[in-house]
Amino acid sequence: MKVGHTNMSPVLLLCVIFFAGYYEAKALSYDYSASVECLAQPHKPQYNGGIITNPEVNNGLQGWTAFSGAQIEQRESSGNKYVVAHHRKQAYDSVSQKINLQMGTHYTLSAWIQVTGNNVPVIATVKTSKGYNLAGAIFAESNCWSMLKGGLTADTSGPAELYFESNNTSVDIWIDSVSLQPFTEKEWNSHQVQSIEKARKRKVLVKAVDKEGKPIRSASISIVQKKSGFPIGSAITNHILKSNAYQKWFTSRFSVATFANEMKWYSTESVQGKENYGDADSMLQFAKQNNISVRGHNVFWDDPHYQPSWVPSLSPSQLKSAVQKRIQSVVTRYKDQLIHWDVNNENMHFSFFESKLGKDFSGWLFNEVNKIDPKVTLFLNDYNTIEEIRDSSVTASKYVQKVKEIKSYQGNNGLTIGIGLEAHFTNVPNLPYMRSTIDTLAATGSPVWITEIDVANQPKQAEYFEQVLREAHSHPKVEGIVMWTGWSPNGECYRICLVDTNFKNLPGGDVVDKLLNEWGSTQVSGITNQNGILEATLFHGHYHVTITDPTKKNYNFTHPIKVLPINQSKKTTSQLIQLSI
Repeated sequence: MKVGHTNMSPVLLLCVIFFAGYYEAKALSYDYSASVECLAQPHKPQYNGGIITNPEVNNGLQGWTAFSGAQIEQRESSGNKYVVAHHRKQAYDSVSQKINLQMGTHYTLSAWIQVTGNNVPVIATVKTSKGYNLAGAIFAESNCWSMLKGGLTADTSGPAELYFESNNTSVDIWIDSVSLQPFTEKEWNSHQVQSIEKARKRKVLVKAVDKEGKPIRSASISIVQKKSGFPIGSAITNHILKSNAYQKWFTSRFSVATFANEMKWYSTESVQGKENYGDADSMLQFAKQNNISVRGHNVFWDDPHYQPSWVPSLSPSQLKSAVQKRIQSVVTRYKDQLIHWDVNNENMHFSFFESKLGKDFSGWLFNEVNKIDPKVTLFLNDYNTIEEIRDSSVTASKYVQKVKEIKSYQGNNGLTIGIGLEAHFTNVPNLPYMRSTIDTLAATGSPVWITEIDVANQPKQAEYFEQVLREAHSHPKVEGIVMWTGWSPNGECYRICLVDTNFKNLPGGDVVDKLLNEWGSTQVSGITNQNGILEATLFHGHYHVTITDPTKKNYNFTHPIKVLPINQSKKTTSQLIQLSI
């Protein structure tokens, strides 16, 4: 590719070579693997069981004891040995193992669970001197083994007890391949660094040569990122249409947006038959003009409290007609203009439409939206999956069930269903549980996005906000992050404000700016070595590379390059670009 005046000389060659990024961590590496299949035999325990004694139950009941009133025994099936808790009368009648915890240490948990009779939820619990900590949950099945993956951060040091419980006392609980692996804070952070090096960055060699192919030594090279390859954004409100300051603040930071309310049904058709897409259209135009991608939020919202006021009184047949009209209206209007659709928002917590139109509503709805806009990724979007283990309606296994349910609808088998995790943290974040849950969801093969992340007001709000953003960004299977931080001129935010009414940073805004700077917005510069090479490790994204020839005054050129993730190219890619100046 030639640019500039081709009849001028000399000629510089810019050779950009991309390598797979790497990072050698001294700490024990984190195992991101998980399984969402129910198997005839469990896998081996992760980390060889960590601090668990006799994790595969091959040495009788060594290390295992009955918890509360249960009876336990070792059994064997097809050569595999495991421990069974039976004659259970209370939810917590179970099998347990005594352990020792260190305060502040992160523990990642995995276990393989099977039950007799009905398929039921099984919860992993750690009892300490301070109380009971939930560490993971699985919707266990009979006749096959399911992998539970979770974790906790110890809030006290000393003896503790790990056990597995179920509210259904009629089932026996089978346990095998248990692991509880401790990681210090320093080790946990090293996993994040290691993952970012592998999943978000590439090593780049920039080589400058003259027209004879000889390397140019001591050439000055500047590499400036123009756009991050990892989407990071925020919710926006219609106030952005009237505020230049809001527009400048947003576009200087983010590459993706979600409209907080303006695409929702109650906003576009507050009165039946009178549609108004004015705000949504204008906000989408603003996003396009500034090269900002938009998540469609949403086609429907299953919460009965957030329907247009005229909808709840409709008969089933009237509702079906209104639903079909809404689909045709909003999806057709924005076809090929969005990157995602949240199809039926929070439909694991709520069932307004299912209760009136049948349990297959979600499967049918995904099918209808896909027919109209087949290029957009359709998302399940719900809250509490990674932030609140006590919410049994949206555990990772329930998410997996919902994906399978939607795909089982006729015509949906080949449909890609995205997993949207709202991530509204109300308490101290359980980072091991957050990471493990994303591991499990990623095992579905579905794209995973953090879609509405924030942290409730509390003494360490900004600190916790940084923790969860770092955890989300460093997970190799998270494909994008959207914060739920829409701005309003009266200073009200859903949970956390990034800026004040004059767009001066609040503590949350300082966190975001620090992380955006750390994750790739800084300039890289240097001097080529005797071989004409400058080496740099860069985040994925779009860059401008400027090279200045030291032998000629005011002689330089700039050329764009792309640094791509490994899964979008070969592990080592050479790119030769010839430019005439």
